[in-house]
Amino acid sequence: MYGWGHNEKIIGEVLNEGDNRKKVFLISKFGIKQDGKGGMTVDGSPQNVIDALEQSIKDLGGLYPDAYLLHRVDKKVPIEETVRALDALRKEGKTKYIGLSECSAATLRRAAKEAQIDFVEIEYSPFELVMEKNGVLEACKELGIKVLAYSPLGRGFLTGRYKKPEDFSLASGDFRAAFPRYTKENFDRNYKIVEELERLAQKKGCKPGQLALAWLMAQGDNIIPIPGTKSEKYLIENFAAREIDLSADEVAEIRKVCEENAPIGDRYPESAMHTLDG
Repeated sequence: MYGWGHNEKIIGEVLNEGDNRKKVFLISKFGIKQDGKGGMTVDGSPQNVIDALEQSIKDLGGLYPDAYLLHRVDKKVPIEETVRALDALRKEGKTKYIGLSECSAATLRRAAKEAQIDFVEIEYSPFELVMEKNGVLEACKELGIKVLAYSPLGRGFLTGRYKKPEDFSLASGDFRAAFPRYTKENFDRNYKIVEELERLAQKKGCKPGQLALAWLMAQGDNIIPIPGTKSEKYLIENFAAREIDLSADEVAEIRKVCEENAPIGDRYPESAMHTLDG
């Protein structure tokens, strides 16, 4: 859905140069389609599993993704059918690993009975701990599944770069302005966790975003944060979080900050909340 194929075409052009493909682990997702009415719909049907991967391979210039994930669970299609189709493509050699995004623990366990699930992508950060409470992280650990933690910096919020709700503007195309947690009603209350992370980061001698990433990685060997960035500067800064060692006391102190400053507001606009599983 990111650029509706345009992003994959750009990535494919770069990865088809020289030996670039060997240097990256390539993940793609499917399942969200335009509904022709200006909105989006979820399609996890076996036929769409096949068609979407074929389109991705075409857009990537003939390259196969290392991992292929269902972007959202299709509540109209039994997850077993979707997973069987994914597993068939893996057995054909068109991808090495398969996974789900934003699934419930119950859905994940059903899926894992059909085939080996390698990845689960969930929103997980000091700003979003629901996956610790709804059984998903527990299921991933039990089943040996890697967790791709998206929005590990709270969509950039935890970096401290954004000081007021006006910093997120729909007029400029910033979709975060529509998210309840960043609206004028909730911003100041939610910003308290940023101030606390800034305080702890200063004491640690690092950036607040780096501290957030280091803390997330300290939650388990199967946790892989995947922060997004458009800047080489922040890419390097985020990657350096791997070098930050946190003591058990520091991990506990950050958790206390997280729990005392739990966010107000849903993590998605109302129009998108229905796409979440469970």
